[in-house]
Amino acid sequence: MEFRRLGSAGMYISEIVYGNWLTHGSQVENDTATACVRAALDAGITSFDTADVYANGAAETVLGEALKGERRESIEVFTKVYAPVGPNPKAKNDCGLSRKHIFEGIHNSLARLQMDYVDLYQAHRYDVFTPLEETMQAFADVVHAGKAHYIGVSEWTSEQIRQAHALARDLKISLVSSQPQYSMLWRVVEDEVVPTCRELGLGQIVWSPIAQGVLSGKYTPGDQPPAGSRATDDKGGANMIKRWMRDDVLTGVQQLKPIADEVGISMAALAVAWVLQNDNVSAAIIGASRPEQVHDNVAAAGVKLDASVLQRIDDALGDVVTRDPRETAKQTPRQRPI
Repeated sequence: MEFRRLGSAGMYISEIVYGNWLTHGSQVENDTATACVRAALDAGITSFDTADVYANGAAETVLGEALKGERRESIEVFTKVYAPVGPNPKAKNDCGLSRKHIFEGIHNSLARLQMDYVDLYQAHRYDVFTPLEETMQAFADVVHAGKAHYIGVSEWTSEQIRQAHALARDLKISLVSSQPQYSMLWRVVEDEVVPTCRELGLGQIVWSPIAQGVLSGKYTPGDQPPAGSRATDDKGGANMIKRWMRDDVLTGVQQLKPIADEVGISMAALAVAWVLQNDNVSAAIIGASRPEQVHDNVAAAGVKLDASVLQRIDDALGDVVTRDPRETAKQTPRQRPI
């Protein structure tokens, strides 16, 4: 495993981060989830990403149990706040980035994780209904109370990041990271978000580097998805992956196989290695429903892809790559989901 600084912060994180979105507390049994976390630790991963909304809080609980007994100073734990959590959230204050929700969110996340603090506390989306000044003051108070070391954001635009960074500086806290979707197929952050973050000293912790599993090559054009795969999951996985389940995308992806073979890694590991070639990427988040998937993806750590390989990847995927920065804005809720 190799380690990178999180933006310009003094904290180092493993360049492969283990994340438990769509798996822990929902798709896999708790003992399997724990085995995946142990496999991650055995592979040298020290950084773990979750969120309060994953499986309605169950993902944080499972991760906390799986990490119990680990030396706290030897791991880095990230979580997020924004969406409503719980079996039946109905109150108007159960979501967003208000001071009320942020403080209740960190309190509940720490209880589920069985920890005194998280290393990185992230705004899961941008809240258009709460003044940014209120949000950043609340985050600052969380940091000053010792409940989080650093602050990050997820799926924010370059301008939103710039405004938040200025406020964070005035409040004497460190806004150090952006967590966007980023993969060979989804490159919308390259034109605006990445240059802004590079300028301001934020690092990217990217999610879905394998495009929900599509870049693993398991899905082939014209064929039904394999039984038990994410594309057949009715708990959220199928909905997330459907944008990639087009024959033109799947055909392009199959052309990556000989490239991966030449590099000497799996197609999934090639996809993870590809995002790590970006010098603004601090880490790539991987997920797993089986321990062996962890070991496969970790093979991407330290892999260097030369310019000719990167060009061949671009040629193989061609026009199926999404690049328009406006696509990020479409993922920001325009109304509170209650």
